[in-house]
Amino acid sequence: MPYFTSTTDRTRLHFVDYGPASGPALVFVNSSYFGTEMWEYQMLPLAAEGFRCVGLDRRGHGRSDDVWDGFDLDTLAGDLGALLDHLDLRDVTLVGHSFGTAEVVRHLTLGGGERVARAVLVSGVAPGPARSQDHPGGLDPERVRAFNETFRKDRAKFFADGADAFFARHLPGPAVSDAYVAHMVDRCLGATARAGTALNDLLVTLNLVPELAKVDCPVLVVHGSADASAPLDLTGRRAAALIPGADLRVYENAGHGLFATHATRLTEDLRAFACA
Repeated sequence: MPYFTSTTDRTRLHFVDYGPASGPALVFVNSSYFGTEMWEYQMLPLAAEGFRCVGLDRRGHGRSDDVWDGFDLDTLAGDLGALLDHLDLRDVTLVGHSFGTAEVVRHLTLGGGERVARAVLVSGVAPGPARSQDHPGGLDPERVRAFNETFRKDRAKFFADGADAFFARHLPGPAVSDAYVAHMVDRCLGATARAGTALNDLLVTLNLVPELAKVDCPVLVVHGSADASAPLDLTGRRAAALIPGADLRVYENAGHGLFATHATRLTEDLRAFACA
């Protein structure tokens, strides 16, 4: 299995590398809790078409090491940069989902943009859901802390109870099976409790507003109109407004898990954007 080590603390990190080495490179950055398996409906068809599709298991996720430290945003973005260096990838399209969009933005604004040609923010939490000086209309930070406490008390129930809303199964549109939902709940439990709580705690103070204005590559923002985890107006719409020249595409009736429910459309959008 392919592994490399973090340049900050020698944590062993797992990645997948699909498709021809010479193909246009897309690097996928996962949501909290998930490993690279979340991108199967994007990575497999695109790799079969000749794209090089690389995915990183964040520390404490998937098959990467279970560690205590390194869950600050700078270290996580540094892990992403270390992967790009390890594979010597260039002209990359970075694709982040949910919390992964924060890592993408921080990587770009920490000076990592020389290997990146463009970026896609899918169902992103960037620039941050909680109220701050830069976002007076955001969620009360205490509400985010209460969300985190529910997670700490019973992760299994948290994932099971939230699955239908995650995929917006109550709304018309493409459906996912009960079996798939159960599988994804199980995969969420594969992330360590330490990793999950550490990332959730970052959401309370996450504020990427000053950084988004500095992003200087083409950016596609994809968001569902029914995203309950990262509401469109709090996150995706704001991110698109703050990033110079960003293209916002709203998927009607899509939830946070649009990578599965709207897999074909997302894959088509990624294909077109990566070749633009």
